[in-house]
Amino acid sequence: MYDNIKMNTNKIAIVTGGNRGIGLGISESFINAGFKVIVGARQDRELNKLFGDQIIFVPTDVRDEQAHHKLVNVAIEKFGRLDVYVNNAGYSLWKPISEIDDTFLGDILDTNLKGAFWGCKAAAAVMKSEASIINVSSLAGKRGSSNNSAYVASKFGMNGLTQSLAKELGPRNIRVNAVCPVLIATEGLNEALNMEHAPGKGDPATFIENFTKSNAALLRMPTAMEVGKMCVFLASINASAITGQCINVDCGVLPQ
Repeated sequence: MYDNIKMNTNKIAIVTGGNRGIGLGISESFINAGFKVIVGARQDRELNKLFGDQIIFVPTDVRDEQAHHKLVNVAIEKFGRLDVYVNNAGYSLWKPISEIDDTFLGDILDTNLKGAFWGCKAAAAVMKSEASIINVSSLAGKRGSSNNSAYVASKFGMNGLTQSLAKELGPRNIRVNAVCPVLIATEGLNEALNMEHAPGKGDPATFIENFTKSNAALLRMPTAMEVGKMCVFLASINASAITGQCINVDCGVLPQ
């Protein structure tokens, strides 16, 4: 399957937050599939040392609608096209509702949900037939968990956005899907799991290990590259009949 996808050379993908964690796996997967990748994030993290001229970094705050239009303009001005827009940038942080204030809720919704909304809007304005939008959601967009209401709400919203825009953009033959990973031990997740109200209780590795043993059908967690390969598949002609779906990448934690 992935050998066929590699034939899609000279295509352009934008990946927000594509400089670390799951986002880096997504960026690398698209590069391996022959794409030029534009990464929008706050920090470069020396991406060119990893990927050379296959990647372009654009400083981006995804909470700002105009930042997404800037990313899209870079794609159009440099390459004349935009084939894939991946809304990956986001973060998780556990807090009980009693400690959630307007500042915290506003930032997590602005980053995770509104950031994806603005990315979809900017991409849809320039995309042509056979282009694809992919939203990186979470298993938290399928089920709630304690002390996680703000993040869960943002990801349920992202899944709803995905389903709605699939209907709206479908007549233009633009597909919109989401991927829903489970716990992947990225730098960002480990930082979040070390926080006071997180289920990791200051020991993320043990928490993930115990969660895996009791929940994962394959007795392991997915990797960032496996999430990236699913994104590449969803953007390919091999997935031409798939749209409006929120697909778990979870090693069987939540069979559906």
